[in-house]
Amino acid sequence: MSIEEAEAEQERLRPLVDLADPGPERVEYVAGLDVGYAGDDEVTGAVVVLRAATLEIADQVAVRQRASFPYVPGLFAFRELPPLLAAMEKLTVAPELLVCDGYGLAHPRRFGLACHLGVLTGLPTIGVAKTAFVGRHDEPAAERGSWSPIVLDGDVVGRALRTRDGVKPVYVSQGHRISLDNACSHVLRLSPAFRLPEPIRMADRLSRA
Repeated sequence: MSIEEAEAEQERLRPLVDLADPGPERVEYVAGLDVGYAGDDEVTGAVVVLRAATLEIADQVAVRQRASFPYVPGLFAFRELPPLLAAMEKLTVAPELLVCDGYGLAHPRRFGLACHLGVLTGLPTIGVAKTAFVGRHDEPAAERGSWSPIVLDGDVVGRALRTRDGVKPVYVSQGHRISLDNACSHVLRLSPAFRLPEPIRMADRLSRA
């Protein structure tokens, strides 16, 4: 697939994103998804399913593949989706909510990895990124739970959310079938001790193993 074809695919799938569904307020199983890189041509898709109430691991799968798409900002999904979807197919415990290391609506074409993953799986999906990518935002207040909107071309596309007092925020955006309010509530519940939500922290660790 060429870069032009990938951009066209994002445009084709973007109307399928559901931003109106409020999503589940509580789930039994939540999955964290992250991708690790080994050199220039190997990617490892890691999926860790946790019991949402206890944050104990219920299932985890990692799949390593050769990268099938170049490293192009805004098109990471085409590099990272194949091993992530392959890992999800091997799960024995089905998650009800996906939390991925990446962007959803906060993306140049409003269709980041979290949107793409949500549309392909049909599951409520949240994007949580470590760094800001697009748009502008004010620094949120220092207290945990404080947030400020990420604004792109006059539209709110996410939030800079403080998950720990005085620690750099994370960048939350809707992926599919969940409201921004609900997405942020889930991220806070899943981040009791560290800056990053536990599902992503554990998926990151698995992707490097």
